[in-house]
Amino acid sequence: MPVVAALLLGAVDQATKVWAMRALPLFELREIVPGFFGLVHVRNTGVAFSLLSSLDHRWVHPFLILATVLAMGAVLAYIAYLPCWGAAPVGLGLILGGAIGNLIDRARLGYVVDFLDLYWRGHHWPTFNVADVGITVGVALLLIDMVVSPKEPGDASRPAADR
Repeated sequence: MPVVAALLLGAVDQATKVWAMRALPLFELREIVPGFFGLVHVRNTGVAFSLLSSLDHRWVHPFLILATVLAMGAVLAYIAYLPCWGAAPVGLGLILGGAIGNLIDRARLGYVVDFLDLYWRGHHWPTFNVADVGITVGVALLLIDMVVSPKEPGDASRPAADR
């Protein structure tokens, strides 16, 4: 299940980015819901919220690719550890799919294509993409799973004071 979610999200992310690069002129806002949501093609050389984008691309780019690959390995290891049902494996699959989508951009283009723009009056949320949505929803599912999933009971053979 998590791998299917990852591959599906990665494919949808890449398809939407190809569309955005073809249909949206660079930096030109196309309002969809006036005063709230639009589409704008931007290139993010950093990470979330364009962090690190002002640093030297010669070392940031390889660092981000390596960090993404290592994070993907950690997510895959955690997926193998978890049962195949519930919110956590789906959340991890979405995180993995988002990482795959953004890694493909970074490796192929040297930047990540962002195009979804939320704003209110003069305040803009940083532009993002479908992979970012998947990562965010995946983290939310992991948090929900941590809060609502049953915890393992303590060792009943010892008195509560000794635990």
